[in-house]
Amino acid sequence: MKIAFIGGGNMAAALIGGLVGKVAEPANVHVVDLNAEALQSLKTRFGVSIAGAIDGSVASADVVVLAVKPQQMRDVVAQLKPVIGAQLIVSIAAGIRMADISRWLDGHQAVVRAMPNTPALIGRGISGVVACEQVSTLQRAQADSILKAVGETVWVGHEEQLDAVTAISGSGPAYVFYFLEAMEQAALELGLSAAEGLALAKATFAGATELAQRSEEPVSTLRERVTSKGGTTYAALTSMEQSGVKDAIVTALKAAASRSKELGDEFGQA
Repeated sequence: MKIAFIGGGNMAAALIGGLVGKVAEPANVHVVDLNAEALQSLKTRFGVSIAGAIDGSVASADVVVLAVKPQQMRDVVAQLKPVIGAQLIVSIAAGIRMADISRWLDGHQAVVRAMPNTPALIGRGISGVVACEQVSTLQRAQADSILKAVGETVWVGHEEQLDAVTAISGSGPAYVFYFLEAMEQAALELGLSAAEGLALAKATFAGATELAQRSEEPVSTLRERVTSKGGTTYAALTSMEQSGVKDAIVTALKAAASRSKELGDEFGQA
């Protein structure tokens, strides 16, 4: 499988790092980006071919991965249009809808849209994925193998659901880091050092997440097991409930999903 990446940023680098030597040989991975320094870094690290503009290597690719910012997508697709034949297009840009990519490519229907997240950088990501109806079984498998090179995949039935995926997992790592920051601050105010607090918080998050991954029980049951009535955990969770923490989190995630939809409306116009 020959794969061309349009965009060589962090997420593209994560995907390339997962792909090379497993799903594709370095000679079969091509990267296009305006940033010469980023391109050289990718070439040095992974042995891929590089270019500063869309070229013949993109035209001969089986899969073209669009890894650019939403606001850049329309211009990039316009440059891509002259070299697109039967290739599968995989977009990892937030908000940009498959129908708009297809329209910008004069009706090209082999389009998959995915929302990976930053733990892909260490091979622990997860991607929500959806495909146009016309995408073949082989092309679905190709998209799946690319994304699974850096983690898990969840295929959804309707593109609108990717706004929720963006809110839950695409933006999700930031919520975890935000909570870790809060735990670090609490540790400081309770007399621990920042380093001690952060070490405790990170290990707790990692361990609790692994426990939830391995357990077949609902997370609510796992929570209840460490919450003795009248105990320290009960005091903390009661305070969070009284402060409306859970409702605030749900409202925040809905805001992220709404913004994902807005991006599609904003950058998919005309």
